[in-house]
Amino acid sequence: MMDRLRLRLRMEGNKPWRKLAVSAIFFILVISLFYILLSKSTVTPPELEPQPEPQLNVIEGSVKKKGTLYESLVQKKIPIRWIELIVSGLKPYVDFNKIKGGTYRFITDMGGELVKFLFEKSPTEIYEVEKGPQGYVAQKKEVPLERYLVKVAGEIRLSLFEAMDAIGEEDQLTISFAEILAWEIDFYKDVRKGDRFQVVVEKIYKGDQFVQYGPIYAVEYQSEEKVIRGIRFHEDYYDENGDSLKKTFLKAPLQFNRISSRFSQARKHPILGGLRPHYGIDYAAPPGTPVWAVADGTVISTGWSGGFGKQVIVHHMNGYKTYYNHLSRYGPGIRKGVRVRQKQIIGYVGSTGLSTGPHLDYRITKDGRFRNPLKEVFPTCYPIGKEDIEAFQKSGDEVIAIMTDTAPYRKRLEDITSETLERY
Repeated sequence: MMDRLRLRLRMEGNKPWRKLAVSAIFFILVISLFYILLSKSTVTPPELEPQPEPQLNVIEGSVKKKGTLYESLVQKKIPIRWIELIVSGLKPYVDFNKIKGGTYRFITDMGGELVKFLFEKSPTEIYEVEKGPQGYVAQKKEVPLERYLVKVAGEIRLSLFEAMDAIGEEDQLTISFAEILAWEIDFYKDVRKGDRFQVVVEKIYKGDQFVQYGPIYAVEYQSEEKVIRGIRFHEDYYDENGDSLKKTFLKAPLQFNRISSRFSQARKHPILGGLRPHYGIDYAAPPGTPVWAVADGTVISTGWSGGFGKQVIVHHMNGYKTYYNHLSRYGPGIRKGVRVRQKQIIGYVGSTGLSTGPHLDYRITKDGRFRNPLKEVFPTCYPIGKEDIEAFQKSGDEVIAIMTDTAPYRKRLEDITSETLERY
């Protein structure tokens, strides 16, 4: 009796667990059935075939230096209606009368409709006519550019031009370098084999393509006798002590790579023969080379002067006069009584008068007596102001550290665009 009761209680105690197990199995079956039905009802969308790229027709061409864009497009047999659209669209941005070369791409769809026209006047001047929702739109494209601060260094073998060319630099850097030191160095007389130079300068690139030079931060010229440095500050250049490199007189009246004859108290005249005094410097240069006034002054004579041919004489302060002989013609507006500024063009190299070839005969007098232009010492201009000396010394220390370090130097600066470059 007692055994039967215990068995019944045991069986009744197991009923909740059996109910829980049955419920769990039922729940799992429902979820599985739902998942199967859902999978069957889900339709996988068909894979989309890649759309083919629109077919375009591209015509490339270039504008000859003495040609026009219009002529070049006509020669490529581009329809007149597109030529007129391109020219009228770009007219507000491009002066077609001043175009000297350039390349272009004329892009149409397969139906002949213009899609885009690109005209590259230079690496940083790119113009575009493109079809948009509202019609064709013309614009000047903004070109991203990279800036680097670099150190350029070289050694004189024959001339400054040759030395710069040997290290892969362009003539513009040579000219800018010489202009900064034009009051300190006569690059016809003072340059010697073995002299060394350095320039800390910005270089601007479009990708791997060199575009142009930016500002020159510092220059250095080292000869056997001395080291001359110029540090840029507020658009001018000063030595390490803050004294301006500019002087009242330039060292030479033009920039080229050789002198045909130096100052001499007695030389054989190439035409008249015999020993005759020659109180000037002969600068051999191609005909038409601009001649600069070496200092501020007043023109006191222009005209023919016997064996000197066409001549200009300029009176300067402190009793100085300068003479420019054998000119082919005079500079714009140059006549007696006109005030001229330093580096203003007063004439052009020629071979008038008693001359065996194109050159400039340059002379200087002080209080009526001829002086040797190569040895004369002239006063400097104003130094750095006291209020700026601390800022100048800080910037000067930075560039001098770059030049005194023998290691190459190249540092990337903040990038700019072609629009910014126009303000350089």
